[in-house]
Amino acid sequence: MQPTGKRASKITPPGGGVDITTVREWQDGVVKQALDSLVAEEPLEIRVNGAPLSVTMRTPGHDLELAAGFLLTEGMIQSGKQIVELDYLPQKKQPKQNVVNARLAEEAEFDSEHLRRNFFAASSCGICGKASIESVRVRGIRAPNPDFRITPETLCEIPERLREGQSIFSRTGGLHGAALFDDQGKLIEVREDVGRHNAVDKLVGWALLNDFGDMGNCAMLVSGRGGFEIVQKCLVAGVPLLASVSAPSSLAVKLAREFQMTLVGFLRGKRFVVYAGEERVGM
Repeated sequence: MQPTGKRASKITPPGGGVDITTVREWQDGVVKQALDSLVAEEPLEIRVNGAPLSVTMRTPGHDLELAAGFLLTEGMIQSGKQIVELDYLPQKKQPKQNVVNARLAEEAEFDSEHLRRNFFAASSCGICGKASIESVRVRGIRAPNPDFRITPETLCEIPERLREGQSIFSRTGGLHGAALFDDQGKLIEVREDVGRHNAVDKLVGWALLNDFGDMGNCAMLVSGRGGFEIVQKCLVAGVPLLASVSAPSSLAVKLAREFQMTLVGFLRGKRFVVYAGEERVGM
């Protein structure tokens, strides 16, 4: 926080996914007014061929990647080539760019039921609004690259590299991160968002829109827990190893074991727990 003598009645957006507001801070009996950085959170509507599909609460930035990744990990497209056009739609009453439209190729196996459902994905849980576990299983999921390997020592080094790459988190402390690493622990790309599933979709969308075809030789680290939907999204993208700093869910473990994916939890310091696919980390 930075002390300030001015009072601001509104939150002022400086850009880059961060908002600034005034607060009253108490510290050891001393009260002062200060400026505080908040992670920005706004709705993003995703449309397909002009029809509304989904609304998600996200941190503005990398929205086209978010939409592309969402379409892939939700099973609406199978490759980036099926996206003919992806851009913002101008809104007369909304000065901010909060609507994205994807025009898909005719050969895209798109399920129109997704359009009619028009579910709302809350920032805390992307699975909310789905009718059942069966409805979120994406068809065509295959076991990821069985030959990917990373040493335990290298695995323990990547959380610090994720934190170093989270520019917004360092200012706000209020959002999730997802990052890709190679087998030597080199940071390939990182994305941040108020929703952990959005951070993953942004990262997958980055790979999709930039023709990065090496997801099968990468490990993904997420700052939150390794839930079912995060595991599913990684499997759709072909990621062989998912690590998180927190715990996975029982259904996430079941899904990872079913498709021979490596799932690591509690990756902190010099310790981690392997729930599935221990052979990829030399155990």
